[in-house]
Amino acid sequence: MKILHTADWHIGKKLYKKDLYQDFDLFIEWLCSLVKTERIEVILVSGDIYDISNPSSEARSQYYRTLLALRDLKCKIIITGGNHDSPSVLNAPKEILKQLDIDVIGGLPEQINDTLIPIKNELGKVEAVVAAIPFIRDADLRNMGDAHDYDSRLIAIREGITAVFKEASDLCALHYEGIPAIAMGHLYAAGVSTSESEREIQIGNLASFEADNFGDYFSYVALGHIHKPQQLTTSIPTYYSGSPLPLSFSESQDLKRVLIFDLEDHAVTSVEIPVFRKLIRIKGELEHIKQKLQSLEVQTGLNSFIEIELQSVQHDANLIYELDQLVSQFECSGYEIVKQKISFSEKAPAMTDFYQVEQELENLSPQDVFLKLLEKSTFEPEMKNEIISSFQEILEEVNQGN
Repeated sequence: MKILHTADWHIGKKLYKKDLYQDFDLFIEWLCSLVKTERIEVILVSGDIYDISNPSSEARSQYYRTLLALRDLKCKIIITGGNHDSPSVLNAPKEILKQLDIDVIGGLPEQINDTLIPIKNELGKVEAVVAAIPFIRDADLRNMGDAHDYDSRLIAIREGITAVFKEASDLCALHYEGIPAIAMGHLYAAGVSTSESEREIQIGNLASFEADNFGDYFSYVALGHIHKPQQLTTSIPTYYSGSPLPLSFSESQDLKRVLIFDLEDHAVTSVEIPVFRKLIRIKGELEHIKQKLQSLEVQTGLNSFIEIELQSVQHDANLIYELDQLVSQFECSGYEIVKQKISFSEKAPAMTDFYQVEQELENLSPQDVFLKLLEKSTFEPEMKNEIISSFQEILEEVNQGN
């Protein structure tokens, strides 16, 4: 029996206000093909199904279409909630989904026994059991009431999470003796490498969970929350599958993947996910950015998203204007600039740099302040005259309005 592990779908995610619905559809199309080729019998999705707790109707529709596409492949599907998910939203259709052989556990049940899901073969024999543990919220932990300060809260969270996994493994051993057990989890483990797109979890990630606390009973631990795929150093196979799509520009170089766990020999296979859309970061001075944009070659498929960061030493209004012009005039088939920003290593001059300390700003006219600022700019004389003229027109309109 082959079990596929994925997580952090973040359906409905926007990258700088750009929808990623097409990207996710392409991922699911690829995933369905992989399931057929590898004859996958179980799919585990370890949390953060949606990007926000109250997803849009379009995001919910894509989620249900995805489940139907996977269900048509005759797979057992187990889904747990993440820190981005609302347990009530995920749990709402769970009884209907259960009839389609799709188990959903949006939040931690009162009885840990309810997280145990047996996996049966075609003959009805239980071949494995999954402890489908979702994101554990502070309110789920029984010992949190004893925590009265910051340090005791950290200890209580770590001990509480450890206790949940310990109880789950004990119940697996009690009710499914001799049958391989797999745990699902959605948490921040100590020592992992993160990206810019993960939301902090449980006191700013300080309550990190030691991987050894999963114990040594489970045959495999399928984790979610961290978007960069990685294996934890522990006595049992413990993996973050990572997100299937890059969800921030910091993930643009990550090799996205799903994992396949073979129940027969306990082998773990990493399968790389194709890149459906490139994320390109361009940093440097203006000329460097121009050269990089001019060197782009026309491409087909989903538009590549570009993030530009102009870097300069001193604050220069001309550079801001030139970058705006460069971005507004950029045209290259297959590419789209979705973010531009400017960083100056030297702080921009403040008003106190322009006037003597004894001068009060309230004693100066708006035009005095504006002209003083303009004196320090690097605009050409002709441009300065145009700016002054525009400012005077705006000032007149404001005065007339008063």
